[in-house]
Amino acid sequence: MMIVLSGMIGAGKSSLATILSEHLGTQAFYEQVDDNPVLPLFYADPKKYAFLLQIYFLNKRFASIKRALSDDNNVLDRSIYEDSLFFHINADMGRATEQEVQVYDELLDNMMEELPYAAHKKAPDLLVHLVISYDTMLEHIQKRGRPYEQPQNDTSLVDYYHNLLERYDSWYQNYNYSPKMQINCDEYDFVENASDREKVLQLIDAELKKRGTI
Repeated sequence: MMIVLSGMIGAGKSSLATILSEHLGTQAFYEQVDDNPVLPLFYADPKKYAFLLQIYFLNKRFASIKRALSDDNNVLDRSIYEDSLFFHINADMGRATEQEVQVYDELLDNMMEELPYAAHKKAPDLLVHLVISYDTMLEHIQKRGRPYEQPQNDTSLVDYYHNLLERYDSWYQNYNYSPKMQINCDEYDFVENASDREKVLQLIDAELKKRGTI
């Protein structure tokens, strides 16, 4: 069984990956953020580093999902299926050239064509998408305190966050690699509230049982 998570920055994907992996007795795969050497550079100069950051993430996400598909039970806090969303938002904001977009799209297409042959499992068993409002997202990123994520006095970062929020709805609707479900992070505080955490686990368990996965 493999579950992939998706959602906004600060939605709680890493926390839910930990909770789910412990609940299901599986391994969690985490996106490389705190020790990512390119991410602070990107937030300081998005136009200069958007392409480099996305290639860095794409490489890591491809490696992670190949490993996860090769094993029996895993949870990924973010996957390669979201990668294009992030880069094309940056490109539309003028942070990537046409040539960089072409190189990226061709590389991603090649990777996605190879992915079904990379392991015995061909796709995730379930996508769990975390829906969150802008205000709740801000509370979360302020609480975890990464300086480069804070949008105060940075209108471009505010625009970036709003663009992501607006596009996630259509991204989720178009996602068709696996069964999918949504969790509302404004309704369920699965990090701080034990009752909400149990409800979220019950919702995910019910979806997995419906699909015959557990």
